[in-house]
Amino acid sequence: MMKKTCKTGLKLGLIVSFFAFNGYAQPSQNNRGNQEPPSAEEIIKQMDKDEDGKLSKKEVKGPLKNDFAKIDANEDGFISKEEIEKAPKPKRQGRQ
Repeated sequence: MMKKTCKTGLKLGLIVSFFAFNGYAQPSQNNRGNQEPPSAEEIIKQMDKDEDGKLSKKEVKGPLKNDFAKIDANEDGFISKEEIEKAPKPKRQGRQ
């Protein structure tokens, strides 16, 4: 009887531990608000399709596309790393 109780307790402990560790291993969607925004270099690296080191209006998306004219300070039709760094930060949408 004692062996059966110990085995059941051990199994239950392993199951609980599995679910507890599994919950920590997968980030929840609630933690997304705590992430740092990408750097100017990361933005260019992700969007610069022709790899010329700057972004054209055809290459950008999201807040950069919506505010392209505001961010393109020298009005050359491209957004550089320096212009991204000096750009105002977009307002976050949704709950925070």
